[in-house]
Amino acid sequence: MTGLTALWLPILLSAVFVFVVSSVIHMTGLWHKSDYPKVPNEDKVRDAIRSLAIPPGDYMIPRPMSTAEMKSPEFAEKVKQGPVLMMTVMPNEMTPMGQNLALWFLYSAVVSLFATYVAGRALSPGSEYLPVFRFAGVTAFVGYSVALWQMSIWYKRAWSMTIKATVDGLIYALLTAGVFGWLWP
Repeated sequence: MTGLTALWLPILLSAVFVFVVSSVIHMTGLWHKSDYPKVPNEDKVRDAIRSLAIPPGDYMIPRPMSTAEMKSPEFAEKVKQGPVLMMTVMPNEMTPMGQNLALWFLYSAVVSLFATYVAGRALSPGSEYLPVFRFAGVTAFVGYSVALWQMSIWYKRAWSMTIKATVDGLIYALLTAGVFGWLWP
């Protein structure tokens, strides 16, 4: 067993590596450029939605109020007529990039902390590179990728986006695993 305090450097350094590489991936448009295509008639859609003054939040359309309503012919007709959508309405402001980047770094550090916990409980100080790489890498992969899959299963997010995000998560997990293997006490 290896204590968390002995692994503070790999936790922070792996978060830094993930932060830098994820920034490169997302700023260069390597494969995320097509994630969100433009809505046809965007200006008309914006005008229509703006006039409704929907507050920021997550919404489903059509939204049944009960399972009984979901089974009703009226609800089935609403679905058939369309549109059927889930949407997130954000505040009318530019995304606070500094805050988002700080939260992303914190998230990366938390994933590394979980990888530390799992690897540290399974392995002792002086463990070889490959077992450390495996434990930290699998844990980091689950933290960065697996939870995204349910968005495609339940909420119909494009599988192409989920697959690309999973590849990102694999890259982040490999970086995390490499740092842990390299700096394991």
